[in-house]
This record gives sequence, C-alpha cells and structure tokens, in this order.
Amino acid sequence: MKADNKKIKNRLNRIRGQIDGISKMVDDDKYCLDISAQLLAVSSAINSVNQEILSAHLKSCVADSLTSNNKEEVNKKIEEIEKIIKRLSK
Repeated sequence: MKADNKKIKNRLNRIRGQIDGISKMVDDDKYCLDISAQLLAVSSAINSVNQEILSAHLKSCVADSLTSNNKEEVNKKIEEIEKIIKRLSK
C-alpha cells in the first residue's frame, strides 16, 4: 500500500475509539438520535479513509500499470476500479 500507513492507522484507531464510544452509548441507553449521529460520523470517517486508500491505489498501482505498457495488467487494474465504483454506487 502506498498510502501514508501511519496516518491511516491513526485514523482507524480514532474510528475504533468512536465505535467503542457508541457501544457505551448503547449500553447506557442514550438517546437514539445521539447514537445515530455518532454512527453517521463513523460512517463518514470510514468513507474518508477509503477515499484516501483508493487515491493512493490510483496514484501508485494503477499509474504503474499504465507505464508498464502491459495491456493485460492495465485491463486488470481497470476492472478492479470498475468493481469498486459499482460497490460504492450501491
């Protein structure tokens, strides 16, 4: 992975902390909309990390395949990205 591993790990650890906090909110029977707001924040944070990972993939793995002049490898990378785009659009 060509993304900034330390930055990604820090963000994932922060998300883990948020999820632990949400779990405690459920245990403490907190207001449903407060829990929902925290869930939306976690979802947004996960999407942001995913965007960073995908960006790093495009800038490294996909770019490398394009400069390799290996048509089979280029097509493979394009198919991978197409699958991710389909999953993101659901």
